[in-house]
Amino acid sequence: MAVCLGVLVPRPLVSPSHEAASRTRQILVLSNPIHTDLALPLDRTVRDAFADLVADGFPLDTGEGTYLVIGWGGRSFYLETPEWSDLKPLPVLRSLTVDRAVMHVDLAADIALDHSQVRTLDLTDDGYRRLLAAIRGSFNREEGRLMIIEGAGYGSVDRFYEAEGLFNALIGCNTWTAAMLREAGITTGFWTPLPQLLELSLDVHAGYSG
Repeated sequence: MAVCLGVLVPRPLVSPSHEAASRTRQILVLSNPIHTDLALPLDRTVRDAFADLVADGFPLDTGEGTYLVIGWGGRSFYLETPEWSDLKPLPVLRSLTVDRAVMHVDLAADIALDHSQVRTLDLTDDGYRRLLAAIRGSFNREEGRLMIIEGAGYGSVDRFYEAEGLFNALIGCNTWTAAMLREAGITTGFWTPLPQLLELSLDVHAGYSG
């Protein structure tokens, strides 16, 4: 019952009214069985919004990628489980209780838009700006600087940073993704703890996007 209501009940309950505007901005939602990321085309707006990543050596402006991929998640599970084969009991336990949150940033080359785990969403310019501001606000900062987690990463490019908030599997990475989409003017289900539920809620409420 809770899952059904979480998908079917829209959030926000009443979509805010927006003036008709062209949806000229496209973002991607990338999903796997338990996690979702947002992929932002590396245009000048994104490079300017996340320019502070460059200070930590992140190759944002070197032409190495086509998309900036960003996700939010639990520190223990996110850092210690790059592959399913790395799954350990303690990170699972922490994800089911309470854990500190982290942000993961990476670059991606061209992404196949017709892939089953890729969803495209079109935003207005205003919605796009609100989304970027909300994502930036998810990073924890110390004296205005991003707090990189030294030595953490899956490869040579990606980085982990301290994030705002606490993580729990019931209010985790996929509810963060949904919250970011709502900031951009997209209506989601009220509670979408799994990627499949977020996807279904976007299908259900597609006609109610602001």
